[in-house]
Amino acid sequence: MTDVTELIRAIANGNPDAAHELLPLIYHELRSLARIQMAGEKAGQTLQATALVHEAYLRLLGTDHHQPWQGRGHFFTAAAEAMRRILIENARRKQAAKRGGNAIRVELKSELIGQVDHEQRLLELDDALVKLATRHQAKADFVKLKIYAGLSTEEAGHALGISVPTAFRWWEYCRAWLKVELDPNSPGSP
Repeated sequence: MTDVTELIRAIANGNPDAAHELLPLIYHELRSLARIQMAGEKAGQTLQATALVHEAYLRLLGTDHHQPWQGRGHFFTAAAEAMRRILIENARRKQAAKRGGNAIRVELKSELIGQVDHEQRLLELDDALVKLATRHQAKADFVKLKIYAGLSTEEAGHALGISVPTAFRWWEYCRAWLKVELDPNSPGSP
C-alpha cells in the first residue's frame, strides 16, 4: 500500500501502521509547505521548518486526533491549517508582554498577504481570516491554502473541489475583502 489516499483511509479505519507508512510519502510535500510558511519569518527564528512539519504531523495523527480524512486534498488542507495554528501560537507567545511584546502596529498591504514576515501582521491576518470564516468558511479555507500552504489558485480550487474560474473569482473577492479588513482607510471601505 503506497498510495497516499489509501493510507489516509487506512488511518481513518484505525490501522496503526498506516501512519508510519504515510510520513515518508508526504514528508517532502509537508516540508515544502513548512518552508513556504517559514520563508516569511524573521531571521533568527527559533522555530525551524523541520520542527513545524513534525509538530503539524503530530497534531494531525497524534493519539488524540483520529480525524476521518476524506482524501489527499482534505489531509493537506488540515496540514496547512495545523501549520498556521502553530505559527499563530508562536507569534502570540512572542507578542506576550512578558517576552517583550507590545510591538508597534504595522499595516499589512494586499501585496504582502503571501509574505507575512512579522508577528503582528500574522496576528492581524489571522484575526481577519477568523472573521472571514464566520461569513464564508470555504473562502477562508481557500485563502489559508493559498497563503499558508503556498498553493496556486488552481491547486487551492482543486483541493476544495471548485472549478478554476470559481477559484479565481474567490481569490479576487478574498483579496479585496482582506484589503478592506486589514486597511480600514483603503478605498472601498465603509
